[in-house]
Amino acid sequence: MFGLGVTEILVILIVAFLLFGPQQLPEVGRQVGKAVKGLKDVTEDVKKTVEPELNLMQAEMKSVEQDLESSMKEAEEAIKKQADDTQEGVKKA
Repeated sequence: MFGLGVTEILVILIVAFLLFGPQQLPEVGRQVGKAVKGLKDVTEDVKKTVEPELNLMQAEMKSVEQDLESSMKEAEEAIKKQADDTQEGVKKA
């Protein structure tokens, strides 16, 4: 749980008991629980909002990459054709 061992959890509980006392400890526990739940809910909400945007951006990047590769291939073929045409012109001359 949160990367804490049993010893660390016990130390935290003892310190909390000493700080807040037996009357306030249940209320503090409830408040901490609500805060953790709220943080978890916000994290899930952000994840649900950001994840589709990231997926869309990745799809767009793939599309751009494919377009770039296609353009580079066309340019390479055009350069090779021009080079071949130039070589043939030099051989004829």
